[in-house]
Amino acid sequence: MGISVPADPYNFPYDGDLRAQNTAVIVVDMQNDFLHPQGYMAAMGYDISRMRAPIDPIRRVLESARKKNFLIVHTRQGCRTDLSDLPDPMRYRSKNGGAEIGSLGPLGRLLVRGEEGHQIISDLAPINGEPVIDKTGSGAFYGTDLELVLRKNEIRYLVLTGVTTDVCVHSTLRSAIDMGYDCLLLADCTSATFESNYLAAISMIKGEGGYFGTVCESQAFLEAIL
Repeated sequence: MGISVPADPYNFPYDGDLRAQNTAVIVVDMQNDFLHPQGYMAAMGYDISRMRAPIDPIRRVLESARKKNFLIVHTRQGCRTDLSDLPDPMRYRSKNGGAEIGSLGPLGRLLVRGEEGHQIISDLAPINGEPVIDKTGSGAFYGTDLELVLRKNEIRYLVLTGVTTDVCVHSTLRSAIDMGYDCLLLADCTSATFESNYLAAISMIKGEGGYFGTVCESQAFLEAIL
């Protein structure tokens, strides 16, 4: 028999059958390029303290989820070393923002696989057996084997964390909903570059009765899986 997590606008999952065997925790892009004061996001002039706020809540979620044997999947955004998978418009937009993808920064080439900036922060480092999905764009499903990993593990429900709420997390969430997954966003386990973007992203999830899923604070999830 599964459990249910109190959430808004509906309890998660929709059928009250949450179990470690059918639910995965997704940790989106908690990597140095987005969270380090010398990474890609900092080079664009954003407040890194906002981006780092979810670290401790996510760490607590991972500690409990690991004890309960939930599948935990990490994602990282970054291009191939030869930039052969970097679309010209994407490169242009990053340059226009002040941090051209592939250019050299203090942590190596920005948003390039294998560089220090591409690595997941040590506080949330994957442990043995936790899949790491490398993606080029925002959504974690496009051009990756994430769906294969989830289907193989018979996952039906996703608990989403990470950055940024309005871009990579939302892109992943929207794809997941279209694929038939029920999704829960842990509000304190995610952040955006601006408070207004964060609030708008949360609001969009809740709209139309939970069109993109449902939302709660991490403590509600932790208490439910005890």
